[in-house]
Amino acid sequence: MILTNATVATLTDQDSFGLIADGAIAIEGNRIVWVGAAKDLPTQYQSDLVQDVARRLITPALIDCHSHVVFGGNRAAEFEQRLNGASYEEIAKAGGGIVSTVTATRDATEAELLKEALTRVDAMIAEGVTLLEVKSGYGLDRDTERKMLRVARAIGTCRPIHVCTSFLGAHAVPPEYAGRPEAYIDEVCIPALQVANAEGLVDAVDGFCEGIAFDAAQIARVFDAARALGLPVKLHAEQLSNIGGTQLAARYGALSVDHLEYATDADAAALAQSGTVAVILPGAFYTLRETQLPPIDAFRKHGVPMALATDCNPGSSPLTSLLLTMNMGCTLFRMTPLEALLGVTRHAAQALGATDRGSIKPGALADLCIWDAAHPAELSYRIGFNPLHSRIFQGAQ
Repeated sequence: MILTNATVATLTDQDSFGLIADGAIAIEGNRIVWVGAAKDLPTQYQSDLVQDVARRLITPALIDCHSHVVFGGNRAAEFEQRLNGASYEEIAKAGGGIVSTVTATRDATEAELLKEALTRVDAMIAEGVTLLEVKSGYGLDRDTERKMLRVARAIGTCRPIHVCTSFLGAHAVPPEYAGRPEAYIDEVCIPALQVANAEGLVDAVDGFCEGIAFDAAQIARVFDAARALGLPVKLHAEQLSNIGGTQLAARYGALSVDHLEYATDADAAALAQSGTVAVILPGAFYTLRETQLPPIDAFRKHGVPMALATDCNPGSSPLTSLLLTMNMGCTLFRMTPLEALLGVTRHAAQALGATDRGSIKPGALADLCIWDAAHPAELSYRIGFNPLHSRIFQGAQ
């Protein structure tokens, strides 16, 4: 396939969109084999199937590197409680929050969870997403955590989308282990991780390092178990306070640390040294009506790659639109349109260890978006508008 008469945003340089006017892309199988000005298209490709995209914009396909799309029930009632003055922490301590979703997820069948998840995934695909990270963490027992991960794997067989799974057993302490987080980690979390990994269900290991969840020492034990299995780690940290999660994750060479509203300049320096991606989640900031801004300037100063993701979940970010996430990143956090687009392509790929996608270059996977747009900034500028013309997944439309 040859895509021609296009404006191509290669994103091969994080300091620019890498725009090629009147560009062309050559695809063989599921890989990009050439990109450049159409006038320079090598003769070996000129007789292949050519698609004129009528001067539309082509970017790498979008990547949502942080989601919880597999869950039971919803938490609309808690949304109302927050609007009436209750805080996220107060709701969690009263038995709501994550624990309320645990009950609904344990009660749901795999078929029910998959059906509900696919409605959310379809919305993401419609906006150009081709790679999605899906976390467990609403089971908090061995069987339900594995059930969630099986459903996550099934998404990738039911829809044209790549799925990366993250084991998030250290998401919260379930009611049956209230006040006994150490016992939960020993008796449930680590054994569940080991079994799920043996079944081929785990691509990475995540945790929630926060006062309402687990402290840094407890997360370190989960990370040690992940390291023993040869699995990369990620971490929710510094969302509501700073208890050392970012520094811990950096020491373990984490793929990413996510949320980060309460991260410091020293945290940013640690992420830069470890090569860890900072994943910014404006959906949760917006939904929880937070006021503590993540240290975007510190990440820039230290050269920390920043990704953006929906954090799609039933409580703090019931968001499925990555395009709206880009606008939020720009409007709420003053990220630039370039940073936003890098955040849902190249840097999102880095946050998942997916080194063969996120930019348009020879050898990259041919996951692309063709937009009814003239410039990449339009993708962050519009609110509630989807300019996707077509999506190319593994070299096929």
